[in-house]
Amino acid sequence: MNPQNNPLTSPTSHLSADHRLAFSEVRTRSQQWIADFNRGDVAACVAAYAPDAIMAVKPTGTFTGIDEIAGFWRSLVASGAGELEYTNTELDVVDRRTVVLTADWSMNAGHGVITEERWVKQDDGRWLLERDAFEILD
Repeated sequence: MNPQNNPLTSPTSHLSADHRLAFSEVRTRSQQWIADFNRGDVAACVAAYAPDAIMAVKPTGTFTGIDEIAGFWRSLVASGAGELEYTNTELDVVDRRTVVLTADWSMNAGHGVITEERWVKQDDGRWLLERDAFEILD
């Protein structure tokens, strides 16, 4: 992986202290989501979504709320999908409570592009996905 595209090494010196903290927390939360997915832990993956989250998956469709999103991930994991990796990852700190992640993704069941993972910090300090938009290219 190219260090310039790796969120572990992306430069953050230009960010304010609040924005650096948001960057770091979302980077960690995203890496945990990937690890949960690769373990097949659908419950942990779904717990990363806000109750009213919207997940737009091209060309499959749009899934609104925890139940629909859980159904999508449950089906995908049951099909044997795993080995998820993100590359060319970008984190855009919108403000101290909102970070948007974009990346290319690949797994044993295909590859594609993430056009928007919108992570929003909740009042209790948890980072949850309010919007997840990605495309399946293969």
